[in-house]
Amino acid sequence: MSTENQIPSNANEGCVGPQSSTAGKSSGCDGCPNQSACSTGQFSSPDAQNMKNLEHENIKNALSNVRNVILVLSGKGGVGKSTVCCQLAHTLASRGYGIGVLDVDICGPSVSRMLGCTGRTVHKSGSGWMPVYANPNLAVMSISFLLGEQDSAVVWRGPRKNGMIKQFLTETCWDEEEGLDYLIIDTPPGTSDEHISTVQYLQGALGGEMNPDGHAKLGGAIMVTTPEEVAMMDVRKELNFCVKTKLPVLGIVENMSTFQTRVQDLTFYSNRDNDGGKKVDCTREVIETLREKCPDILNVIASANVFPPSGDGPRGMAERYKVPFLGSIPLDPQLLKSCEDGMCFIQAYPQSTAVSSINMIADQIVRALPVEEDAEMLQG
Repeated sequence: MSTENQIPSNANEGCVGPQSSTAGKSSGCDGCPNQSACSTGQFSSPDAQNMKNLEHENIKNALSNVRNVILVLSGKGGVGKSTVCCQLAHTLASRGYGIGVLDVDICGPSVSRMLGCTGRTVHKSGSGWMPVYANPNLAVMSISFLLGEQDSAVVWRGPRKNGMIKQFLTETCWDEEEGLDYLIIDTPPGTSDEHISTVQYLQGALGGEMNPDGHAKLGGAIMVTTPEEVAMMDVRKELNFCVKTKLPVLGIVENMSTFQTRVQDLTFYSNRDNDGGKKVDCTREVIETLREKCPDILNVIASANVFPPSGDGPRGMAERYKVPFLGSIPLDPQLLKSCEDGMCFIQAYPQSTAVSSINMIADQIVRALPVEEDAEMLQG
């Protein structure tokens, strides 16, 4: 196993590696949080290496029937990362792919709700945890399935969260008969313990190469952002995290790029000066007037920028970091409703404005990480 994969993600730039003879002693180690551990050989002792190798081997075996592993990341909370993860999973599953979703947002799990699995529980067999199935093509694993109450708070420190993630990766029995084409991992915002642990576990077990049997490739990360600078500045940190940990970036998704909906789905208000400027709902009158005078306008798409775009926006950020721009998803009320109801958006609302965006993102992921059948078609 290469030294590169052993470098802690919170190490200083230019880290010599914990197995180096100068680990913890070189000038570049000054101020590093791992300096003491490296200098005493905590990372490089035979026992530590044997334990790490065993962990990686267990993860590799547990994912032996998974073809591609994808992480969904964002440096900022509230940008719709879980929405992108779950609707990508729904979309790929609707096309017949075998999909697994692993929720490693230990303190804020939302995947079970968005995939329509709330209230379900996992069962442990002799071979490990059996995930919950949202449909025959979509398996789900989340800590929310292990909680007695859905509103229970998970108040854990880093080591316990890391242990839970390791259990998810080593003890979940994904589809043993057909296998998974894509395992999509939903992560919390930022570059916290969950990110570092997940990336290190996967890189140590899978690396960047596909196993000889064609299974278990760490495909890379999908980055999700909204168009304003407040979000993009944190996503740039996440991109630098990927550079530092040598995690490939499959591309950037701009979520909530604009608000879009049909005129007939809008709500209209009027301000009545004779009532103290009180806002009054006049939707019914407006719709009836439009239907009578100009019915075609009811199906026109109304659009507005909810978040002020910064500079060239996410597309420009993708160009600067030389990673693909996967597309823009509008802020669509029907997409929100699909997530609230745990439904597949493209099937529930095929005429909705965001459907083409979701499909385009799924198309690009399949092209970037084709399964065997797709690879043969592309070569042909």
